[in-house]
Amino acid sequence: MILLFRLIKCLITSRFRPRIDVLGESVFRMRVWPNDLDLNMHVNSGRYGSFMDIGRVDLFVRMRVFRQVIRRGWRPINAATMISHRKSLLPFERFTVRTRILCWDEKWLYFEHLIERQDGELAAVANARGLLRGRDGNVAPPALLELVGQPGLPSPPMPLYIARWREAEAAR
Repeated sequence: MILLFRLIKCLITSRFRPRIDVLGESVFRMRVWPNDLDLNMHVNSGRYGSFMDIGRVDLFVRMRVFRQVIRRGWRPINAATMISHRKSLLPFERFTVRTRILCWDEKWLYFEHLIERQDGELAAVANARGLLRGRDGNVAPPALLELVGQPGLPSPPMPLYIARWREAEAAR
């Protein structure tokens, strides 16, 4: 239930925050609640994915395309996540989720998520591979770029670790 409240907060507050472009960074702050914890009394590793989902929603709302995406019947799909946990998030601690689009290829958008503790230390670093899916199938990244008013924008160079991750996924 807390995730639903966080999502609603994100949908409402993000509309009033400054617009960001397709290569901009979303910064969304949250707090650790008791239902985020595991038996070790720190954030459950599975919860990080939900935090990143909210970061991506904030990104799309602040890019001012979320409503248009939903109206077109496009739905965001997260297909894969690569995460490294560095420090624990503890009960009632404030933390920040930083989200940005790193690059894209003919099918996927590649996101970076930095989850920072209140003191600025990294709690987790993650990359996610996702896309938008419409009634007629997958929506290619150029369609999203057109929607944000930047048709033909070339992808930033793909970092080597993303290229290798992509190759590893293709080899499965």
